[in-house]
Amino acid sequence: MDSPVATRTTGTGGARDGGIDRSGHLVAATAVAEDKYRYKYLIAIAVTLAAVLELIDTSIVNVAIPHMMGNLGATLDEISWVSTGYIIANVIVIPMSSWLSGYFGRKRYLTGSIMLFVAASFFCGAATSLGGLIFWRVIQGLGGGALLSTAQATLFEAFPPKEVGVGQAMFGVGVMVGPTIGPTLGGYIVDNLSWPWIFYINIPLGIFAAFMVYAYVHDSEHQQKSETIDGSGILLLALCVGSLQWMLERGERMDWFDSRFVTMLGVTSVVSFVLLIARELTIKEPVIDLRVLKNRQLAAGVAIGAFLGFALYGSVFVLPVFLQGLHGMTANQTGMIILPGALASAFTMALVGRNSARLDARVTVPIGATLFLYSMWSLSRLTFDSGAHDLFWPLVSRGVGLGLIFVPLTGATMAELKPEQLAQGTGMFNLTRQLGGSLGIAISATLLSRFTAQSRALLAEHVVVGAPITVARLDGLTRALVAKGADVFSARQQALAILDRQLQGQASVLAFSRLYLLSGLALMASLPLLLLFRSGKSRGHGPAAH
Repeated sequence: MDSPVATRTTGTGGARDGGIDRSGHLVAATAVAEDKYRYKYLIAIAVTLAAVLELIDTSIVNVAIPHMMGNLGATLDEISWVSTGYIIANVIVIPMSSWLSGYFGRKRYLTGSIMLFVAASFFCGAATSLGGLIFWRVIQGLGGGALLSTAQATLFEAFPPKEVGVGQAMFGVGVMVGPTIGPTLGGYIVDNLSWPWIFYINIPLGIFAAFMVYAYVHDSEHQQKSETIDGSGILLLALCVGSLQWMLERGERMDWFDSRFVTMLGVTSVVSFVLLIARELTIKEPVIDLRVLKNRQLAAGVAIGAFLGFALYGSVFVLPVFLQGLHGMTANQTGMIILPGALASAFTMALVGRNSARLDARVTVPIGATLFLYSMWSLSRLTFDSGAHDLFWPLVSRGVGLGLIFVPLTGATMAELKPEQLAQGTGMFNLTRQLGGSLGIAISATLLSRFTAQSRALLAEHVVVGAPITVARLDGLTRALVAKGADVFSARQQALAILDRQLQGQASVLAFSRLYLLSGLALMASLPLLLLFRSGKSRGHGPAAH
């Protein structure tokens, strides 16, 4: 005879699988489900805030570097480790996040990572030596690495299947807007306070996020704790990803493979990558479960994510350099120009997230990529005399395009994964996007100098001493300078310098034009990978959901 406690009810309400309350009464499954998702928006705010802090800190220090150099007595090459150390630590931890989350438990791992990030932020701001600042930036990067993939995996479980797109839209806004507002926020803080405050600002926001995570985030129901620690896998991962990131960070400055050191980093990355694959595919409990890439849709989505990172970070890197370097704008002015595009991206993601059930990534991603290409084409037509109004619609188009890509692509990429595979899947997706972004920045920096040199040489062929047009231009500049009080000899020298600066400026404009088009075409080149998708529906809406 069955025990009354074990009895299942199939009457009104359909409570077939429920929990047992303290009175021994059966709790309806629907009530359990409602309770499970009760704090979904609070969880989304907490983990997205943590992810935004991590992403902002990737770029916020760039505008403070001159101040740090003066305060700490460091060279440009030395101070660059403040950024490089953080990013290397970051990308090493991202693919390990799934394993670490399972080993420590999601709540403890995420809360602990945020508090580590907060503590390191305090010590970064309080640092009185270059060595101390770099050390705590590496620790900050180790704490921040958990805040991307773990946050995204958390949101997949925090929302009901039909509302997954809403959670991913909130996360996507942070991922897309964070790198954009970092330099602007950093510029404002440095101009009005001092450089340590770019780190201190993390403390109250981080403590708030940690409290919210500890209060509302729970361990994953599907996460399995490893019984062993894959020490060799961790070491090979650190060598592979760390060497690759270091190579990308230093390649342009050291002339790429003309440098023996950069070549050594490249060889180390390739060899450790091969050994890592061999190791992770042959042990029972790997630190990175590469077997999930057998899922064709995940593998294709992860590859598209790399192209997305390349296009996003490449264009984010180029635009501020264009505005500040050629137009003399401040970080705050640059931020105000970029802001409408960021708001357009946020609005589009919110709209897409709300309607994720009706959208197919195989349709929205090509539309978004086309809008992004249009934006890059429009930016490529800017001239030396273009103003802020000329950038408004191209940047709004870019924001809308990215909004149409991120949420549907993420949802469709993870659509066929089992719940216990989500953490690994989001880790790989975030890793490839970050590495794609690093590659985009590295290639953009290299090509910017090369394209500028090529364009200058081409333009110089038409600026010949003695040519009527050149003589007329120099005479006009000389007369204008003499009219302002300069003597004839000084005016002539200044006129030559002005002509040289104009030539360099025009060459730079042509170089930026080519880079914008490269970003747009790179994203378009990834679209054939969508043919590998069995379904473009987000997780919870595709065939796997039925």
